[in-house]
Amino acid sequence: MEGVFDHLQFWHWWILAIIFLILEMLSPGVFFMWIGLAAGATGVVLLAMPELGWEIQFVIFALTSILAVIAGKFWFKRHPITSEQPDLNERSEDLIGKTYQVEQAIKNGAGRIKVGESTWKATGPDCPAGSLIRVVSVDGAVVTVEPV
Repeated sequence: MEGVFDHLQFWHWWILAIIFLILEMLSPGVFFMWIGLAAGATGVVLLAMPELGWEIQFVIFALTSILAVIAGKFWFKRHPITSEQPDLNERSEDLIGKTYQVEQAIKNGAGRIKVGESTWKATGPDCPAGSLIRVVSVDGAVVTVEPV
C-alpha cells in the first residue's frame, strides 16, 4: 500500500524551505530560517540521491534542522546583532540624560514634565513649572529628574 510520503521529490523540500523562509519574515526572531535551510539541504540531498525513502529523508531533515539551529545559536552568540538605534522600542530609556521642561510643578517630590506631545509623571526635588530638568532614571512610566 502506497503512502502519502512515498512520492516526495526534491522540489517538495524546496517548497517547504520557501514556506519556512516566508514564516521567518512574518515572525520575530531567527528560528524558521534555520529549519528552512535544513529543508533546502534535504532537497539537495534528494536531488543527488533520488532513490532515498521518505523515512531517510525525514531523518536527514531532522538532523540538519538540529544542526542548523545549533549552528545559528553559536553564530549569533559570536556575532550579535547591533543596531544604530538600540533604544528604538524602549522610548523610556531614550529619555535618560535629556533635558525637558517641567509642565506641572514638582511639589513634595511629584509632578509632570513635557516630553514632545505627551507628559510624564516625574519624581525628584521640588521645581516650579517652566524650569528645566534632566532625566536621571526611568521606572515604568515615572521618570526621576534633577534640576539642570
